[in-house]
Amino acid sequence: MAKKLYVGNLSYNTTEDGLRNLFSDFGSVASAKIIFDRETGNSKGFGFIEMSTDEEANAAIAGTNGREFEGRQLRVNEAMDKPRRDRSAGGGYNSNW
Repeated sequence: MAKKLYVGNLSYNTTEDGLRNLFSDFGSVASAKIIFDRETGNSKGFGFIEMSTDEEANAAIAGTNGREFEGRQLRVNEAMDKPRRDRSAGGGYNSNW
């Protein structure tokens, strides 16, 4: 089963192809995605890699976490699921008043 990895502290010039090439040394890369700011279009300095197997993902973490890539020391670990937002909390009109 594929495992998603968080890759932080990326150079703002890193491309998805460059990221894919780095991680392909450790196995089959199912996907590579760099996150960009919606307003400016600039990289946010992090992204995600999806490796085909847990073993490949573990090898990729061991081989890239702390490694220098394009002038930056990478932070690589298993990606956590995004926390769910409670849509009922927060500002706005509340009919319970």
